[in-house]
Parts: sequence; C-alpha cells; structure tokens
Amino acid sequence: MKQTSLHSAHIEAGGKMVEFGGWHMPVQYGPILDEARTVRGQVGLFDLGHMGRVRVTGSDRVAFVDKLATCYCAKIPLGSIRYGLLCREDGNPIDDILVYRGEDEVFIVVNASNTETDLDWLREHAGPFDVEIEDQTLELAMLAFQGPSSEEVLQKVVPDYDLSGLKYYKFDFGTVCGLPNTRISRTGYTGEDGFEIYFPWDEAARVWKELLAAGADAGLRPIGLGARDTLRLEAGMSLYGHEIDLEHNPIEAGLNFAVSFKEEKGDWIGRAPLADIKAAPTRALVGLTTDGKRVPRQGYKLFLEDREVGMICSGAVSPTLDTYIATAYLPIELAQPGQIVDMDLRGKRQACQVVKLPFFSRTRK
Repeated sequence: MKQTSLHSAHIEAGGKMVEFGGWHMPVQYGPILDEARTVRGQVGLFDLGHMGRVRVTGSDRVAFVDKLATCYCAKIPLGSIRYGLLCREDGNPIDDILVYRGEDEVFIVVNASNTETDLDWLREHAGPFDVEIEDQTLELAMLAFQGPSSEEVLQKVVPDYDLSGLKYYKFDFGTVCGLPNTRISRTGYTGEDGFEIYFPWDEAARVWKELLAAGADAGLRPIGLGARDTLRLEAGMSLYGHEIDLEHNPIEAGLNFAVSFKEEKGDWIGRAPLADIKAAPTRALVGLTTDGKRVPRQGYKLFLEDREVGMICSGAVSPTLDTYIATAYLPIELAQPGQIVDMDLRGKRQACQVVKLPFFSRTRK
C-alpha cells in the first residue's frame, strides 16, 4: 500500500490505519462520532495526501479540460474553483473532481482510488491538444482545516495573507508555516467553513506538528476518514463509489450545478446522453432518515410493500442530528419528502422517510 508523507505521524498519534484507495490511511484516532463533533464545534485537521493532484499546462489547457469535464472551465474566473466530473461517452462518471483555474495552469484534484484511471483518461484524450499533464500527487502534501474555528487557527501560521478575504471556492498563494507559494483554497468536504493547503511533500511532518500546536487552544484535533465520511454525508455531498459511479449519472445524483450544457462550451464527452437524461430522469438521489434500531448501510435494499424500489448508497449515525441517515436512489415518483419506504436487512424491515438533501448545512462566507 502507498503511504502519505504523514504515515509515521498517524501511527505516533494512535491512528487506526486501514486501506483506502490503495493507501494506508487513518480511519480514526478516537471515537468517530467525537471526531465529527470536533469538526462541527471547533476545528479538525485532515491528511488528504492520498488524493490525486494533477497540473495541466499548455496553450490548450482550458479547451482540453472543457472537452473532458462537465463544468465550464473557460468561464471559471482566475483564482476560482469549480466542482465537476469526468464522464464516459455514456454520461456516467469515472470520477468527480475539483478544477482550479490559475493564470498559467488548470489544477485538478481527483479521488485517491481513481487517480491512475483519471490520468490514463486525460492522457488518452490529450492527443489533439497542446497540453502537458503532470501528476503532482507525490510532490505535494495536501491538508485540510475544517470547522468554525478554521480561519482563526490557520491565520496564526499565515503571516502575509488575510484569510478573511478568501471567499468560498476561491484560492490564492501565501506563506504557511514559513513555506512561500503555498496554495490555499477555501474548500472542503464536511459542510463546514474550512481550507485546503498544498505544499512540498517532504515538509508535511513539520507543518502537521506546527498546525496542531497552533490550534491546541482552539481544540484542534487530527481527524480520520471515518468522521470525514460522516460529515460529508450529513452535508449531502456525493462520494464516488457510493452516490456516483459507472452506473449512476450526475443528473440523477442531483449534481446538475456541475454540468454545463451551454452551447459556447461546445461538445464534451458524455454531453448528449446527459442532456437526454436531464430531459426525462427516471430516478433521483434522496436523503433518508430512520428511527429504527439498525444503521442503514450501503447495499441494503429498499421496498415499497413487495416491490423493490432502490438500494442504500451511504448510511451512518449522524452525531449532529442524533439520528440515522442515508442516501438512496428511488424512482422519480417516489423521490418526494415524506415518502415512506422500508429498508430490508436479512428479511427484517425498517421504515425510512424521504427527506430533502442536505441533512445539514451551515452558512458559508
């Protein structure tokens, strides 16, 4: 398994290590629900070194990304970020991505388990374009600060930049823990205010320690992937391999905001079938809550009386809402708040109620 540059730090901190996307990563340091509450109430620090980082340069970089990604790269203002997807010809995604548009580059963050697939896809379609595709995954460390105190804590180690001026889904460069030209973005995967930072791989251990020290008085703790998954589910954010995959398209997943059909964007891979689906969707991703004894988990089937109508995509205990939550696809006629369906676990049924996503939201800056 691959290891991030913070692997030893996770072991020293008592992290429970698991395989995730081909990487040895901390799933938790303490109780997952406590870690989730730390992020909701104070601030958490995440190692995201397993995520893929790809830099695209060359004169055709924007046109190239617009040919492959669902978002409209040419319309992204410099210093801004957009969520998008890379889709096959049938409109189903091979991954979801974040696209950063800089002055001389397009920087793309991809999922850990899909990094090699994404790189192959990009390189396969690069032929007609003047672009260079650089995999920076093992060159750049990636950390996330998430929680209501994230700005206050991170500002302590950023002397030359006023973080209050960096708005949601914007990025810039500044000095972090003495490292100049660190990419700082106001992004995250928890539904909280927060930042993600990118800097040289071999500086990660030092930066990690300095950040934990800077945030000690604010209750900063390292947070594992288990709490991250719970937090993103509460915030209604899709996870590749759960809500979206090669069988579930972005339109029915409720990701229309990330799919541009504007004529000036031109044709792009997957556009035509997604336009057809947008005109006549047959299912929709919904939220579910349940007061029963069993926690909903991916793969549990859903029934309306004797008719199988769907399957759980993600499920968890929500520490913020103090209930069980889940996502699932249902036929479009059943995807209405208040609809009751039954979750089946080895022949035992448990009622679930459809609710609007997200389960949790907080006003962002």
